[in-house]
Amino acid sequence: MFNTGLIKFKDITDKYGHLTPIEGKVDIPFEIKRIYYITKVGEGVTRGFHSHKKLHQVLICVNGSVKIRLKNPKTEDIVELSDPTIGLYIGPYIWREMFDFTEGSVLLVLASELYDENDYTREYDFYLEEAKKRF
Repeated sequence: MFNTGLIKFKDITDKYGHLTPIEGKVDIPFEIKRIYYITKVGEGVTRGFHSHKKLHQVLICVNGSVKIRLKNPKTEDIVELSDPTIGLYIGPYIWREMFDFTEGSVLLVLASELYDENDYTREYDFYLEEAKKRF
């Protein structure tokens, strides 16, 4: 899907376990200005239901698994994240919904900007009208 993609991170493995280094503007296509994570999502709960006007994000499921529904006015994809060495890049004007969180899952999000409520589009019909101008 346009304006999304998977990023494979290094996986340094030895007798002590796995280490996955992630560097902004090296492994991530932007400077990381905000980091947050989502945990303890109840069974059957779907989160997200929004897009961003400017924000770029990379989502990484560092434990367990989660599915991400990605939409634009032309297509819809579902990506399952379950490998902590794989990140999902989501650019502006992509609608996202996160669901099917497994028990104990941790979804880490790296963001290109600080939190700004004005950057969110939370009404799907309005999103479709705005996104149609860009796709």
